[in-house]
Amino acid sequence: MTAGLKTIIYPVKDLAQAKSLFSALLEVEPYADEPYYVGFKDAGQDVGLDPNGHAKGMTGPVPYWHVSDIRARLAALLEAGAELLQDVQDVGGGRLIASVKDADGNLVGLLQDQPA
Repeated sequence: MTAGLKTIIYPVKDLAQAKSLFSALLEVEPYADEPYYVGFKDAGQDVGLDPNGHAKGMTGPVPYWHVSDIRARLAALLEAGAELLQDVQDVGGGRLIASVKDADGNLVGLLQDQPA
């Protein structure tokens, strides 16, 4: 079971320019502003900018489904024919992410936060 789509990550080549664009769009300052990631929160949505995204195989924005058991969901997607792009990785604070590509080349992200 998922908690829905709550996060989208954009691969960007020019982090400063992308930060400026999304600040103008969302009319908020980033909650995370690091050389490896810039994150915004707006209307219950997390919007992230990843300057290393293209190198990771991201061809466009990746929607992240929030799940309670990332390893089980990842195994189910792989069993259903998805191709692994990024295995489960801790990106800080206990937040786990992974991503796959479906048969049509669509990217699907999974995200699991530590229980509150």
